Amino acid sequence: MKEPQILSVFQDTAAAWSENAAPAPVALVFDACHVGVVLRAVLFVQVVMAVAVMFGATTPLDWLTRLALATGAALPATLLWLIVACSFKKVLARLSATRQQLAGMALGALAGLYGCGVLAMLGSLEAAPWWASACTGAMLSAALVAALVVRARGKAPAAAAARLAELQARIRPHFLFNTLNSAIALVRAEPGKAESLLEDLSDLFRHALVEQGESVTLSQEIAMAQAYLAIEQVRFGERLRMVWSLDTQADAARLPPLLLQPLVENAVKHGVEPSASGADIHVSTERRGSRVVVKVSNTTPVPGSVRGSGLALNNVRERLSLLHDVQAQFQSGLKDGVFQVRIEVPA
Repeated sequence: MKEPQILSVFQDTAAAWSENAAPAPVALVFDACHVGVVLRAVLFVQVVMAVAVMFGATTPLDWLTRLALATGAALPATLLWLIVACSFKKVLARLSATRQQLAGMALGALAGLYGCGVLAMLGSLEAAPWWASACTGAMLSAALVAALVVRARGKAPAAAAARLAELQARIRPHFLFNTLNSAIALVRAEPGKAESLLEDLSDLFRHALVEQGESVTLSQEIAMAQAYLAIEQVRFGERLRMVWSLDTQADAARLPPLLLQPLVENAVKHGVEPSASGADIHVSTERRGSRVVVKVSNTTPVPGSVRGSGLALNNVRERLSLLHDVQAQFQSGLKDGVFQVRIEVPA
């Protein structure tokens, strides 16, 4: 049996805070290594080219011809910028935020020169506008970098909100009192069970208080959810009927930290608590090729019961989008008395 950890959690947390107090390394202010970023960048440049060639076109057919020619140069130049920015992301991360943005603009200027060179090689230009192409590439890159910086900064408030919500849930008086009262009731009758309960509570505090970075593995999130539900199992007993269907091949998938816990907490709050007979909660993970599907479902009480505001679900949806962009899918709905949340992320 493990040694009690309810007191050591504060020592571990203090040590973690001491380590985190050191100056943090400079982070990457823009990340081009996302499918959604690639699609938006290509679309953005294509729209700019479509508008630009309008100024020299005399007919719709002439506009299409000029656009096709411009696309032949702009598309490979854009993809080159994205590939280089993604390939050298670790190198860029060592630079200051200002230098990273200047580097992005410099790459854009080189991409503009590359596109101009393509048109010159094809003989489509009487006099190659090298300077104009370099400046255009730099300006377009500056706009892309600015958009990516805004996107990166958007992760911080969402992550902070999730961590604050988790802390509030863990320190929420009635949850803490119910857990401690359950432990006190078990101390004499079932001391081993009481010790396990306090260990689960310790794990929850440790997980919530220690900084975990941008993402964690699915297996870590499952462990967190299991610790929470083990505590609630003592409280609700047979009213909480739990089923786990876990695929070990899906364990390495990346999720934002503290993502599954609010989902299983919602299942307890809206499924088990309002029902005298309790509820069935089912958590499943499955790897399907290059994708991982996570489902959290629970039976619900009679229709007409009070439903939540959806803040937890909105937070989960937003944080998934910030981490995986268009590669993540989030769905939720109620059907035949069962509420289900379905998440799909890259494996």
